[in-house]
Amino acid sequence: MKIFILFLSIFSYTLSANNLDGKKVFETYCWGCHHQTATSFGISFSEIASKRTKDEIKAYIISPKSMYKSFGYKRTVMTQFELTDKEIDSIVKYILLQKGK
Repeated sequence: MKIFILFLSIFSYTLSANNLDGKKVFETYCWGCHHQTATSFGISFSEIASKRTKDEIKAYIISPKSMYKSFGYKRTVMTQFELTDKEIDSIVKYILLQKGK
């Protein structure tokens, strides 16, 4: 039983640490234009999550200039940031957590 509790604690910590990383990336790079559930300058993460796949979100973060027209956006292209693969994966997971909110 103790091993199960230890495993569950480690698993829970890992999940929350991954979500926290995405939130940290969001607060660092995205907050100025995007919000979790409300539209500001950029569309909300909940709207992005409901319309896009994981791969589409990742592609747009990596190369917004080459993707925005194919997504049907007419406003200014999102700023391109120099993010690590881990940061990109974290923010994509965080965006997808906003689906349905």
